[in-house]
This record gives sequence, structure tokens and C-alpha cells, in this order.
Amino acid sequence: MTSKEMITIESDLLLMTLSKAKEQGYLLLLDITAIDNLHKSHPPMTRFELVYVLRHKDFKLLRLYKVPVVDPKIGVITVTSLFASADFAEREVYDQYGIFFQEHQMLKRVLNHNEFVGHPLRKDYEITKGQYCTVSQDMMDEIIPLLKAKNLDSQKDGLMLLNLGPSHPASHGTIRTMVALDGEEVVAAASEIGYLHRGFEKSCENHNYNQIIPYTDRLNYCSALMNNIAFAKTVEDMLGVTLPDRGIFIRIIVAELSRVIDHLVCLAAGLLDMGGQTNYWYLFNPRNNAYDFLSKLTGARLTNSYMRIGGMAHDLYEGWEADLENVLQKIDLGITESLKMVNHNRIYNDRIQNISPVSAKEALDFGFTGPNLRASGVAYDLRFSDTYYYYDTFDFNMVVGSVGDTYDRMMVRFEEMNESMKIIRQAMKRIPDGAINVPDKRIILPNKASVYSGIEGMMNQFKLVIDGVKVPKGEHYGAFEAANGELGFYIVSEGEGTPYKVKVRPPSFYHIAAYPKIIENYQVADAILTLGSLNIIAGEMDR
Repeated sequence: MTSKEMITIESDLLLMTLSKAKEQGYLLLLDITAIDNLHKSHPPMTRFELVYVLRHKDFKLLRLYKVPVVDPKIGVITVTSLFASADFAEREVYDQYGIFFQEHQMLKRVLNHNEFVGHPLRKDYEITKGQYCTVSQDMMDEIIPLLKAKNLDSQKDGLMLLNLGPSHPASHGTIRTMVALDGEEVVAAASEIGYLHRGFEKSCENHNYNQIIPYTDRLNYCSALMNNIAFAKTVEDMLGVTLPDRGIFIRIIVAELSRVIDHLVCLAAGLLDMGGQTNYWYLFNPRNNAYDFLSKLTGARLTNSYMRIGGMAHDLYEGWEADLENVLQKIDLGITESLKMVNHNRIYNDRIQNISPVSAKEALDFGFTGPNLRASGVAYDLRFSDTYYYYDTFDFNMVVGSVGDTYDRMMVRFEEMNESMKIIRQAMKRIPDGAINVPDKRIILPNKASVYSGIEGMMNQFKLVIDGVKVPKGEHYGAFEAANGELGFYIVSEGEGTPYKVKVRPPSFYHIAAYPKIIENYQVADAILTLGSLNIIAGEMDR
């Protein structure tokens, strides 16, 4: 299990403390968030606190630093000089909470539009206040400094300024990237996100824990069940409960199937971007078969909402094993046939080998996790380093690349699908009989027979539906190895049925922050394939 510690430091010691932590091996800055203590029952001395989440290079240690913010207008010093991942992380905190970061080079809104007034995650923000964007930004405030740093001028040097996205033909998701081109070569780029921002974290503050689960579906909608599980597992850790073994094995099966589905989407779309339409159908058709299985199991194809705090909605149906094996066989065939066409294909290899490589050091600095980090040669997977749900008892391999280029990012995902199917087949053989939910009336809804036939069952359901599951007071960061990397939830509870705060640590948010940097000096066509290989999911990134 990963060792976690929380350390409180004063703001004037922040840069020095994080610098020492980095020297001690804490190379991965996972996330930065803030807490508004305005409505806490026993608030600390300062209204705002910052939380920095760092992971050690051996991936066995997790350290959280809490920093009281005396005055949000003065704020704290930026740590972008230490971690590139702090760039977007600090911008998000500034945008959502209004906390200033001194010496940040481009401190501007990142999720909300530029005309937005106020900071929506502050506790005194009026959530019914509608604010519409009427003027798009030209992004020259970002492009011009980038060009000046290279001693370039767009007019004098004959550069073309072009928008890639936010329409789908130019980008995987609603993402806009402004590029300065010298012919076909990208000499500078800046990305604008937030087109899909819908206030997930604000919504969490106004709903009980089980009501939040359908919202998690809309994060990474290509592997919705993994978001369900990651959130439910974090809350269950705070409750101190463990699912019965059958419930755990069901979660393993649907999580790994979701990982396969997610990778199928990434690879099918990426191959289509370079003209591989046949490959697209070989990979996308079995994805459709997998959705048929999930639809039969959960009642929904894409956004399943199958999990519950303490378990899941219902057990597997009769005959599920044959249906799932049929799906796995079709996926296996699709992968095999697709790889036959690209493994030794000169066009495929020339298009993506040595394109936008990211070294191991750079990947850690950018905050990469998941397949994108492993593609750069960093052997980090939570299923191995912070094992959970019996993953340490399964026979499967961690897939690791070497160069960290577009080729590695795609091929790691191809191999990971095979490893996930190995896990699913082992779990199908090992899954025990028994209960799927924790035996606790304070957490799990009673069966309908007791609700309809007795006052105790009826009141039990009424209290759980209206008040929600009461989570003990405290703060907790829970991490899960999702399809795109480390999906984290930082939850603050005041002991009520509704969380005081929920912060998502989305893998895609940090991958897109690095994207403009890694496409420099490559061609426009390369930039499209690089974005596809990063597998940015806008719902997760924007929340």
C-alpha cells in the first residue's frame, strides 16, 4: 500500500519545501487544489488552504502539503519552476477559487471563459448565476510571448496562425489549439480548453454521494464504469468498508473491460486519422459488442451508473459468462487483424515513429500518468505500486515503452488490451458466489420486499435517499488506475451525506497541458496524430 502523509507548511516556505521534496525523489506533482473553509463547522485560521499532491519516483510514497492562504489576492509563489504540471494546475485554482500565484507566466482562466465574473468554487458564489460568453479570445496573449522567446515575429517571418479545433475533424474532443506555422511546421502552439466545462465539482457539493455517481459517468465517457468505481472506492475507503469478494471481482471485470473499450476508441480514431479506415472498423465493431454486453448488464450503453457506494446496483445476469467470452473473442480478433495491417507497415511506422517523443524525465515533469507515462519508459501503474482489489494475485504484465513517441503511446495501448483480457478471463474463472454489497444498512439500500412490507425498511430507504450515506469527517485522496492514467478524487467531508468538497484529478488535464510543447518542430499532420495518441477525453479534462 502507498504510504500517505499530510504536512502543513506556511506559504513563505512553499517553494523551498517543495524543492527539498523534489530532491528527496518526489518528482511527480499530481495535482493542486484549494479548500474554501467558509462553511466549515470548525474552520481553521484562514479561509483558503491549498493542497499539493506529490508522488515519489518509486511510486510507493504519497505526500500532501497543505498551505494556509492568508490573502488570496496576494496568494503564494508559483511552483512552475519546479514542476511543469503546476502550470495548468495553478491556473485552475486561480480560475475556480481566485487565489493568486506570484510570478506565474500566464495566470489566466483555464476552465471558465474570459468574461466570467467571480470564482465558482468559492462557497459564497451564487450557483444560479448564469454567465454567458459573447466574445471569443484570439489567444495572441499566449502566442506572441512564445514567438518572442524564439526571436520570431508572425508578420516579419511570414508565419501563418491557424486554429486546430475545436471542431472534431481537427481535434479529438472540443479542444482548440492555436498554432504558428512556418510552412507545415509548428513553431509555437497554445491550447484552449473548457468548452465542455459543466461544473462537476460544484455539482458534487449539492448532491449526496450516490447521486454523484451518474455525474462521474460523464467524466471519461469512453470508460464510464471506471469513474464510477474510482469515486465509489474513494468514499468506501473513507467509510472504512471493503466490498465482499464477489463485488470486488465484478468491479475488476467491468473495469478491465472498460479499459479495453477506452483503448479501442483511442486506437481506432488514431488509425482513422492517418487513413486506416479498415483498422477503424476492426477495432470499433468489437467495441460495439462490448457495449451490447454492458447494456444488458447495466441497462445503459455509454453512461452506465452501475456502481453504488458499498457495492453495485445488482448482480451479474444468468448467462453472462458466454456473452462476455464472445465479446472477448471478437475484441481479440479485431486487435489481431488490425495489428497485421500495421505492424510492418512502412507508412504507419514512418508516420508515428520518433514523432513528439517525451522522455521519462519530461513525462514526470508534465504530470503524465497511465499509458502515456509508461510509453516513456516509466514503470508506474497503481495496480502494481498501490495494489488493490486482488490485482497482485493476477497473472498480467505492465506494458512499458522506451522512446515515448506517438508510436509507443499507441502500441502500449494495443498490448494493454491483451493484458486486460487476461485479467478478465482469470477473474471469470475465480469469481466467487455470495453477496455483492457490504452488509450495512447505513450504506446500502434495503431490498424492495422489505421496503414495501415493513416500516423499518421503508424508513431505511427514505433516510438513505434523502440524507445520503454519512461519511466520517475528514479529508482523503483516493487514486485509481483508470484507462488514461491516475484518476484521483480528493474528498473533504464534514460528516454529512453530501461532500463538502470533491476535487477530480483528471489524467487528460495534464496531458493536454503538455500537448502544445511536444508538437513544436513537427508538422500539422503529426500534431493531429500526437493528440490522438495522448487520448485526451474532453469530459474528464474539463469536468
